[in-house]
Amino acid sequence: MNHKDLLLSKIADRKAIVAVAGLGYVGLPLAVEFAEAGFRVLGLDVDESKVRTLNAGRSYIDDVPPDSVSRLVEAGMLRATSDYQDLRAADAISICVPTPLRKTRDPDMSYIIQAARSIAEICQPGMLIVLESTTYPGTTEELILPKITRERLDIGKEVFVAYSPERIDPGNRQYSVRNTPKVVGGITNNCAEVARALYQAAVDTIVSVSSPTAAEMVKLLENTFRAVNIGMVNEMALMCDKLDIDVWEVINAAASKPFGYMPFYPGPGLGGHCIPVDPHYLSWKLRTLDYNARFIELASEVNASMPLYVLDKITQALNDQEKSVRGSQLLILGAAYKRDVDDVRESPALDIISLLRQRGAEVAYCDPHVAELQLDPETRLKAANYSPALLRSADCVVVVTDHSAFDWQEIAANSTVIVDTRHVYICRDGGHIIGL
Repeated sequence: MNHKDLLLSKIADRKAIVAVAGLGYVGLPLAVEFAEAGFRVLGLDVDESKVRTLNAGRSYIDDVPPDSVSRLVEAGMLRATSDYQDLRAADAISICVPTPLRKTRDPDMSYIIQAARSIAEICQPGMLIVLESTTYPGTTEELILPKITRERLDIGKEVFVAYSPERIDPGNRQYSVRNTPKVVGGITNNCAEVARALYQAAVDTIVSVSSPTAAEMVKLLENTFRAVNIGMVNEMALMCDKLDIDVWEVINAAASKPFGYMPFYPGPGLGGHCIPVDPHYLSWKLRTLDYNARFIELASEVNASMPLYVLDKITQALNDQEKSVRGSQLLILGAAYKRDVDDVRESPALDIISLLRQRGAEVAYCDPHVAELQLDPETRLKAANYSPALLRSADCVVVVTDHSAFDWQEIAANSTVIVDTRHVYICRDGGHIIGL
């Protein structure tokens, strides 16, 4: 039996050992889903605290139920390690490591490169390697493939390489790993066949594309679409403000059209790992080909300016009380980048808090999901204990994240003035509550 047929047989019989490199918001849900599908799963992370927590049967991500983790660990279906050498026993490895941007807005490929090097050292015939980390088109073929072929393994016959973009949406109670369609692109037809077989065991719907590069572009299209449309509606909010029009009224009326329109909503800025970051991978790649991705750059400029627009709204609210930003007591409600999650990556709250502190304000924040914020390497901020008294002590309350745990009626009743960036309060009273 050749390597492909043997691996397909092991996948079908659930005898394949599946490894997941990177146990963050993407990797841990994937590892748990593979284990639920009947595979023995080995998770790898360089963060020893995550390894210890997982091996103790505890979850550290809100979207992953603690009961599932404890049950799978106790049954021997899920185990974590920080040593790539332990992955020698794996038949398939999914790479889910971070891909951040540098301050220059260039992709930081160091995590992928390190993972590829470590996996190349233990790669052996009959192994499937799938990159899931969001990245620029060409990464799988330019960074992963050379590391594997350097070991003189025949791609598509001895070892199989593919790309399948992650589609995790933190906090989404409707769509999980299982019921979110999975895009798969293999280096060869055999690579694609093996990758499809693996993911079909854990995901309901598989969408095949012709190559890893096409699959990489799929993910960037998805998130660039959102970034550009959010940038457009954020600019619409700025224009409506200058024209003294309620942007929410305009959006809701436009949304009544049953065709040719999809509503997007303005906010204090983009957050999360994907939407603020992913389009820049594509923009960077196109710059290497002497092409300027104008929509991406313009949307980024508009979206990045929204915290400054919020600052202007706060300044106006304080001016109406004959107060300045300097010396005022500001309370930020919500630090996570979106509702009911604990993820603060790229959260606009970080920029808003930093801008206010730079201008001399005394800033506190409340977030039921985020106990502490790292504003910069030297500054950590602990969440304040929410209370009506804390609301009353603030010169201005700023709604940045509309967590469902907040009592909005109580907040309105105890706040001097509110700057509402999330349209929590549909009806405003002309001064007490100020929207975008």
